[in-house]
Amino acid sequence: MLPQKFTERMQDMLGEEYPAFLESYKEDRIQGLRVNTLKGTAADFLTRAPFSLEPIPWSQSGFYYDSASQPGKHPYHEAGVYYIQEPSAMAAVIQLDIQPGQRVLDLCAAPGGKSTQIAAAMEGSGILISNEIHPARAKILSENVERMGIVNAVVTNESPDRLAERFTDYFDRILVDAPCSGEGMFRKNPEACEQWSEANVKLCAARQDEILDYAAGMLEPGGRMVYSTCTFAPEEDEGTACRFLRRHGEFSLACANRWPGFDPGCPEWADGPAEGLEQTVRLWPHHVRGEGHFIAVFEKTGGDAPGMPEAASAFKEGMPETDFPDYLGFKRQYLQYAPEGICLTFGDQLYLVPQTTPSLKGLKVLRPGLHLGTLKKNRFEPSHALALSMRAGQAANILNLESADKRTTAYINGEAIPACEGRGWYLITVDGYSLGWGKLSGAIMKNHYPKGLRKNLLRSVK
Repeated sequence: MLPQKFTERMQDMLGEEYPAFLESYKEDRIQGLRVNTLKGTAADFLTRAPFSLEPIPWSQSGFYYDSASQPGKHPYHEAGVYYIQEPSAMAAVIQLDIQPGQRVLDLCAAPGGKSTQIAAAMEGSGILISNEIHPARAKILSENVERMGIVNAVVTNESPDRLAERFTDYFDRILVDAPCSGEGMFRKNPEACEQWSEANVKLCAARQDEILDYAAGMLEPGGRMVYSTCTFAPEEDEGTACRFLRRHGEFSLACANRWPGFDPGCPEWADGPAEGLEQTVRLWPHHVRGEGHFIAVFEKTGGDAPGMPEAASAFKEGMPETDFPDYLGFKRQYLQYAPEGICLTFGDQLYLVPQTTPSLKGLKVLRPGLHLGTLKKNRFEPSHALALSMRAGQAANILNLESADKRTTAYINGEAIPACEGRGWYLITVDGYSLGWGKLSGAIMKNHYPKGLRKNLLRSVK
């Protein structure tokens, strides 16, 4: 049941549209997925898609799927071929106008849907810092960054104020998908409905003000910042945008891209409306096939950035790859490409950090780039992240399995599988998509799929 105070406010806001809005809660939630274009094109995926899909108008790689489909239980999900994402949630990143090579911050990034969408637009070039303040959620974020094969992301577990101290005028693009009261997710997440209160709306609005203030200082002059929520509350939407503009005269609102059903924000819902609030966007569940969202696009006035502060200007902790002969030996024997970056060790773990990475000293870092593998005594063991970042043509040895092959199910369940005669490391792929590593000995492929990811629910794949 919807909270009474919520329904009273929504009726005041929507007037004659309120019955249609209320009727939308009787419908099943809308489900979608976004093809990971780091692994292949959406067009190619459609030729082999194992379930029925329908394009999402505002996302070239986004698709609706029907309730009978179970994309989370298919091997393609484990291979990072797609990310299961609510359709309306795909709209915010598109407003950032991401270009490869940029410096991008996703400030409130868990569980990773928008970060992985940003990374796909960056095409492996530039630097993405995906941050999450809550440790458990930051771990989930890091796991999703790995699954989607992202090579140029640094995952941090920091508060916005700590990042703001380090990255003054640094980022070309910032996404603030702010913590909110979650009113737009009531149909999808009944718990959000149960936890709702007017007091929490006010608490969220105050938190959003604080987060946006820190984000403002990290955006370079001429940069773009997108603020998004999944709530209908004016205090957290037009109200937050209005208050931000009052505090930051160097920012203005740009017109957000619109598709059919994307409604303009309502200046009259803000307390003392600022100029341009009608350029924000609201997604209503009775107007689009998706849940409720709000999006505002801010631009920071000014020309060229004054330059990175010394603390963020260069990555100084790296080491040359010649310091790791076992990794070099593996690379020469088993890789058909040359991963680019700066080597960094965390204990016995070897990472490849993007060349443009700023200094990470003093920050809580969960993933400082691409995890290459483990440095063991006199040998190098490649990581699952390295496998998922690769395409089939980039490995010297490949065992390609079809999704319907029983060996695919066995591999994801952690079992050794039969293969041809031979020795050494093999990239295991499913229908050409990288899935993990195996080590061939004789005619048996020893399983190197991570134990924490092994699943038994894939027995249904025939």
